[in-house]
Amino acid sequence: MKTLKKVFFVKSAEQIPCPCCNGPLYVIGSRQRKYINDLGDEIILIIRRLRCEHCSKIHHELPDILVPYKRYSSESIEVVITGNTALTVTADESTLNRWRHWFRALQNHFLGCLASIATLLGKESVKETSRLSKSTLQGIWNYVGDAVGWLARVVRPVVNINSWVHTRSAFLSTTGGR
Repeated sequence: MKTLKKVFFVKSAEQIPCPCCNGPLYVIGSRQRKYINDLGDEIILIIRRLRCEHCSKIHHELPDILVPYKRYSSESIEVVITGNTALTVTADESTLNRWRHWFRALQNHFLGCLASIATLLGKESVKETSRLSKSTLQGIWNYVGDAVGWLARVVRPVVNINSWVHTRSAFLSTTGGR
């Protein structure tokens, strides 16, 4: 039996400036972006491609449910990072371990970005900071809160100030004549 794939069109009501130069963005087309939800269903999103009028860089408009370069929803990744065993994610153990490693490798970067954004905006953290020792994740939660959706609240500002660490890699083939 063939399952139907769900397709959704994504369009933000907000006018976000270019994360590289703060220039205005205009739509140049769209593309498909697939992700897997917490039930294991593959969802297809049609997301807009935007070009900056000033620097000509192309950006993709991602909804909060996605993390750049990740195939699963931000909620699924968040559950694994926090170690919430009450919820289940339909992914193999190697994928779950990659998510944990990815977050551990970048958590100090995320915390630094959130602290910098708060300083630039003259804002205090969401929670009162304590002098007691705490984890980096707890430090992040001081800025974005620890309620469901915290990872999306980290991703959005970090991406929108052009501080997202690109973790994809490409391998070049050395085949052919020398």
